Amino acid sequence: MSETASWRPLVAYIRPHRPALLLGGVLSLVGSFAGLAMPLLAKTVIDAFGEHRSLIGPVLGLTAAVLVGAVVGAVGRYVLERMGEGVVFSARRSLVSRMLRLRVSEVDRLKPGDLLSRVTSDTTLLRAVFTEGVVEMVSALFMLVGAVVMMAFMDGLLLVVTLAVLVLVGGLVGLVMPRIRRASTQAQVAVGEMGAVLDRVLQAFRTVKASGAEDREIATVDAAAREARDRGIAVAWWTSIAGISAWMAAQLAFVAVLGIGGARVASGALEVSSLVAFLLYLFYLVAPIGQLVQGFTQMQNGLAAVKRIREIEDLPAEETGGRNEAGTAPAGVTFRDVVFRYGDDRPIVHDGVSFEIPAGGMTALVGPSGAGKSTVFALLERFYEHQSGTITVDGRDIGQWPLSDLRAALGYVEQDAPVLDGTLKENLVFAAPGADESDIWRVLSLTRLEDLVARLPEGLETKVGHRGIMLSGGERQRVAIARALLRRPRLLLLDEATSQLDAVNELRLREVIAEVARETTVLVIAHRLSTVTGADRIVVMEGGGVRAVGTHGELLAADDLYRELAATQFLLPT
Repeated sequence: MSETASWRPLVAYIRPHRPALLLGGVLSLVGSFAGLAMPLLAKTVIDAFGEHRSLIGPVLGLTAAVLVGAVVGAVGRYVLERMGEGVVFSARRSLVSRMLRLRVSEVDRLKPGDLLSRVTSDTTLLRAVFTEGVVEMVSALFMLVGAVVMMAFMDGLLLVVTLAVLVLVGGLVGLVMPRIRRASTQAQVAVGEMGAVLDRVLQAFRTVKASGAEDREIATVDAAAREARDRGIAVAWWTSIAGISAWMAAQLAFVAVLGIGGARVASGALEVSSLVAFLLYLFYLVAPIGQLVQGFTQMQNGLAAVKRIREIEDLPAEETGGRNEAGTAPAGVTFRDVVFRYGDDRPIVHDGVSFEIPAGGMTALVGPSGAGKSTVFALLERFYEHQSGTITVDGRDIGQWPLSDLRAALGYVEQDAPVLDGTLKENLVFAAPGADESDIWRVLSLTRLEDLVARLPEGLETKVGHRGIMLSGGERQRVAIARALLRRPRLLLLDEATSQLDAVNELRLREVIAEVARETTVLVIAHRLSTVTGADRIVVMEGGGVRAVGTHGELLAADDLYRELAATQFLLPT
């Protein structure tokens, strides 16, 4: 990415904060101007002392310059730091908004821990770009130019000596800066990778414990942390070289000025007070030179962060818009010669899949693992786009549906039935935030969750914990189903909805599904055929295609694979 392209998002982030940037910059410049006056005021003190004049006026002037510079500089710093926090907030809000609108296919390729690192640590670096980068560089440049002008006023020859040393060392710093940027990018990538590794362990925490894999996983995280440390050391190495170069420039300039200036004082060509003032200005150069180097370093870190942020912002996002008006009547579904694979380098999952589901009633998808059943749901939700063929919902090609309207028409219960951290009620109304109490209790009754609510210490307002840890597997599954039903979908998608239910609750849920199927279209994926023996139609899938369609009885008589599946689950008639 070019330097210009890197700067564009920075400009976009700072645009809403231009008044604060201007105010903070002006205050910083005023503070710098007060600082520039100090060596000249110190010269007046020395001259007054040498001429036996009163020191009250010069000392008061010097004191006033110190106080004004300190107070104004502190206020300016606060304004800039506040602005920096605003920039970080804007960047995080923009990045999170973009992440949540990315296509599922793009997010599936990314690591959650790395995404978290981009939102947290990478965006934080943007603050330093403006507070310690752009503004301080401008302020430092002003002090540098002002000091050089005052030094020229004192003695032109000593100024030439000073600038020669500064230019020489400045060239060295210029060579180091690109290396700082590359090292910073690698360091941030390493931190993101460490976050991804740690997230992987925490997501499978109980499995790690049960497998006795703590030591191995600690070693894996340790290796990632070691890599992050090594990359950080590389940044520190190049940053130190830049810093010591700035320090060395000031020291070499001091030695050269002291030697040549001393000779000029001895020859009578320069006053002692002028040499002292010149040396004070030279010392005063140390701070702005250090700020410039620090500012350039922060710029490299910030531009590296922008590169990682832009990688997310440049990913394709889902469409937005739609009226969220999906209708109320049950919706039918048609797949016609659908071909799909998850990537160009991945095998075909659907190879000419065709079936039709009329509006209303219950349809089941069955077949061995890997047949492409869950992919049907992913395509209906448009988490992925099929390569060829036609998919319609309610007689309308899904590509013609506004995405928000399409998903508003669907209720989807995933296989692992995720429950979010928060209260039970927050989970229930997650897809239908406008639902009232009567609607909530209706779905609680349908999914047999009233007893759970009665047992919980705070009822619906009880916290269910991270990923619903306070609930059993069956309870989480029923909560997910209740959440989908509360949306009153035209098409209800249930992916292994009874996989974590005992026999009694499975029977009850079958009754629930049958009742819901009288009001809407229900499409169920099931490995336990007992769940779907009463389905209006069953679609048997195998090897990425549709093998047979019929009722339970028809398929027992006509399809060998279905008969084999039924036999393994003791569902053959005796």
